[in-house]
Amino acid sequence: MLELKNPRIAVPLVLLAGIIWSFGPLVVRNLDDPQIIKWQYIFGRGLTIFILLNLYLFFEEGKIFYKNYFKMGISGLVGGSGLAVAIITFIFSITNTSVAISLLCLAAMPFFTALLAFLFLKEKISLNVWISIIIAAVGIIIMAIGSEEQNTLIGFIFGLTSSLGFSVFSVTLRWRKETPKFTTIAFAGFFCFIFSSMMIFNNDLVFFSTSYNSALFSLHGTLVCFGLILYSIGSKAIPAAELTLLSLTEIIGGIFWVWLPLFGINEIPSTNTIIGGFFLFISLTYYSLVMRWNKRYIGLN
Repeated sequence: MLELKNPRIAVPLVLLAGIIWSFGPLVVRNLDDPQIIKWQYIFGRGLTIFILLNLYLFFEEGKIFYKNYFKMGISGLVGGSGLAVAIITFIFSITNTSVAISLLCLAAMPFFTALLAFLFLKEKISLNVWISIIIAAVGIIIMAIGSEEQNTLIGFIFGLTSSLGFSVFSVTLRWRKETPKFTTIAFAGFFCFIFSSMMIFNNDLVFFSTSYNSALFSLHGTLVCFGLILYSIGSKAIPAAELTLLSLTEIIGGIFWVWLPLFGINEIPSTNTIIGGFFLFISLTYYSLVMRWNKRYIGLN
């Protein structure tokens, strides 16, 4: 795995990861009957992530790549499980409410991550990061006010669960330096694959949807995979809470893509969503400027 210790390089990588992930809601909105193929979606997405990550590790490390699975330890298992929970609950959130509400829940990641990192990693959160989080919180509150979406409560609960799962993953990325990060992601894909298979068997469902849906499953899995690779590389140089703060580009982009008429979804965000998104943008801009001026080295705990 690429060793990256310069925060100035890591920040753009994590921002790019969020942008790549932001296309996920657009993919979901283009599925045929997403309400009835959730487990097939998780099956296809998880399998894609597992295959792509193992191919990546094979070309990077050769035939001995499988030995990384014996080095995962508790941190890898916990992190992979947290990421798998995030992946599984995300589809249940976005199919029960609007893209904006689902992504708003993900905006809670910096808060969950800051708390977990403080409790388990003893990472101190700088004043500038707290300012960025507070600005983002204002945006989240503004975006949440006045929502009239049906089934918002169900989508909200699943969305918060997804946010918490990803926060657990983010914290474990910095838990043990020797934990193989990409193998942890591959384990998350395998977890999704196995769990969804059990649910498909239990509910007497078919494993594969239409070829069109299956292609979109794989496309979303590929986007997630590439984003997680960049995110994991960036995690070497950025504290956990700041990682999830930077990945909020997923929220801004995700809401924009499903609104942009070019893609044919036309899920128009409310005025509050637009104003709140502006606050998120200000939060990211403020943090990026602070990082540009701040020359300190952020070490890996």
